[in-house]
Amino acid sequence: MLQMRPGCECCDRDLPPDDATARICSFECTFCSDCADKRLAGRCPNCGGELLPRPRRAADKLAKFPASTTRVFKPEGCARTP
Repeated sequence: MLQMRPGCECCDRDLPPDDATARICSFECTFCSDCADKRLAGRCPNCGGELLPRPRRAADKLAKFPASTTRVFKPEGCARTP
C-alpha cells in the first residue's frame, strides 16, 4: 500500500493525499509537480527512476488506511538539472 507521504522532498510543499500534483517514483520518493518538472526533469534524484502522478486514494479507504505523516525533506539532493 502506498505511504502517500505528506510533502515534497525538494521544497517541503504540503501534498495532501488528494493532491493531483504529487509525483512519485517506484520507491515512493515524493515531489510536487513543479520540482519534478522544473528542477528534476521528471527523474528521481534518489534512484534515477521516472516521476509519475501519485494515485489518489478514495476518501472511504483513506479513513481506514490513512496517509503517512512522516515528512522527508532533502533539498540538498534536488539541485537544478542543466
